[in-house]
Amino acid sequence: MQLYGSNTSPFARRLRIWCEQHNLAVSYQHLDIFSPDGRKFLLAHSPVAKIPFLVDGEQVIYDSNVIYEYLTAHFKLPGMSWDERNQFTMINAANDSAIELLLSQRSGFDTNEERLFFDLQKQRITLCLKALEQQAGIIEHAYVRASLFCLLDWLQFRELHDLTPYPALIAFWQALQASPQAQATDPRQG
Repeated sequence: MQLYGSNTSPFARRLRIWCEQHNLAVSYQHLDIFSPDGRKFLLAHSPVAKIPFLVDGEQVIYDSNVIYEYLTAHFKLPGMSWDERNQFTMINAANDSAIELLLSQRSGFDTNEERLFFDLQKQRITLCLKALEQQAGIIEHAYVRASLFCLLDWLQFRELHDLTPYPALIAFWQALQASPQAQATDPRQG
């Protein structure tokens, strides 16, 4: 199995961390989707034109959420409870909104302007982080933990959201930062 993603993608990173934690036989390949060759490769394998994607023989899986489900089934690992799925949904929502803001900034938009789209993304991030702050001490599922860590680290890396109001999330993030998997996948490296 081959996982393709970007070294800076929080969605690819959480899969990499989780696969490493479970010693899953999944290789990883960095793909620069903004280079001509990388874009061509991406479009040849994924009609949704996003990373990460997983290639397992003839089977290609196009989304990190579905990749997680595929690997969970393939390796017969325990899935998430409904509460864990809700935690995961909040993490994904905050991550998606943060990526929308980053892409808007890179497209030349001032995301600090009062605009409905930007305001809604910021509101969603804040609401999700507030709820996750209350649950930080009870997040137990390995993939949910990896996903939350990657969200928090990515927000810091991209300087997209102030985490100061969330001491439990900061403590969670700091506790996982020194793990071998977090160190090996740090987007600040190379």
